[in-house]
Amino acid sequence: MSTFAATFGVAGVQMSVSAFEDNVDKMGAYMRHIRMRFPWVRMVLFSELAALGPKHSKAEPLPGPTEQRLCELARETGLWLIPGSLFEQADGKVYNTTSVINPQGVVIRRFRKLFPFRPYEKDVEGGTEFCVFDVPGAGRFGVSICYDMWFPETTRTLAAMGAEVILHPTMTDTIDRDVELAIARASAVTNQVYFFDINGVGDGGVGRSIVCDPSGNIIHQSQVGAEIVPVAVDFALVRREREQGLRSNLGQPLKSFRDRDCDFDVYRKGSEAEAFLHTLGPLTKPT
Repeated sequence: MSTFAATFGVAGVQMSVSAFEDNVDKMGAYMRHIRMRFPWVRMVLFSELAALGPKHSKAEPLPGPTEQRLCELARETGLWLIPGSLFEQADGKVYNTTSVINPQGVVIRRFRKLFPFRPYEKDVEGGTEFCVFDVPGAGRFGVSICYDMWFPETTRTLAAMGAEVILHPTMTDTIDRDVELAIARASAVTNQVYFFDINGVGDGGVGRSIVCDPSGNIIHQSQVGAEIVPVAVDFALVRREREQGLRSNLGQPLKSFRDRDCDFDVYRKGSEAEAFLHTLGPLTKPT
């Protein structure tokens, strides 16, 4: 008999984010409210750059004062906390980084966004390492940030590392949010994972957060106002569908990928398969 719990409560918070004021106290208020209103929730996920907003001038070293305040909130509420992200200053560079904080207020992982939104996200370095972590008695989670999901290799890698839930904070304030909703749903079903794509509002995005299950069904899609999205993740469902196939024993994409006959030469830098990509010109803003 499995020692894992069947369900695990995760609450996404689509919060109004200010680019000009500190948002950490507001995050704490949400966490305390969730602890009281939804006592079955054990993890809270905020949107990208929720804590301090999207200004590079607010970059901090990690560990740092803002991360410490977030750790104190996790410890006070007894919740797992993925606080969206904040700009990290390290070795003269800036990264877009999220911390994974356990209920004891300890940072167990840090993840740097792999694909900054270039050329618009200027002067931000991309990370190089993937992030998965285990919640004892529950299951394995993976983390990606915003533009990362536009590259299916990121979610596929996390799934291949055993992630059953993808926690994906975003800060989309552009007119392509409808496309991202489709990407989130496709990412969930092609990798047989729960996909939490949590956006902000106000200076933090246009809202419309989405949560999908491992068959690509939409569990909830938010509108454009502030909202709490509590979802009970069913780990038994993930494992059953990965073993038997999605939507009542249909496709088994992870097994098919594992048992593939082809190689993907396009992923070898400098290969002939990617030659066309080098004809597209430099990555610069249109003028």
